[in-house]
Amino acid sequence: MSTAAAAQNPRANSTTLGALWIVYAILRLVAAILLVLYAGTATVMFGALLTRVADYATPMTIFHIFYIAAIIVTALSGIFGLLAGLALLAGKSARTLSLVAAFLSLSDLPLGTTLGIYTLIVFLP
Repeated sequence: MSTAAAAQNPRANSTTLGALWIVYAILRLVAAILLVLYAGTATVMFGALLTRVADYATPMTIFHIFYIAAIIVTALSGIFGLLAGLALLAGKSARTLSLVAAFLSLSDLPLGTTLGIYTLIVFLP
């Protein structure tokens, strides 16, 4: 779709963007579930790296903090992406939801970054 056609039909733009957010949200929610399911394996794998460290408790605690933060960001990205996608498909004003989803997705290379930057371009001007 050309730029002129997109300017004449902004509804088509939001429909496509909504569908992309829903697909992305499903991927992020699946990733969050897998992070939770494989938390034990990740802990054992990281712990194996610490066998020669005298004080292994501190790095392991830091690992758990970062791992929990990754689960939370991944789940929130999926939830807000799903809400933004559904609102965009319904034709409702989804600016705030889309901006929150965009900011949460920026750290996820390459899909989240691409979708987040495009959403920021669409909703920030």
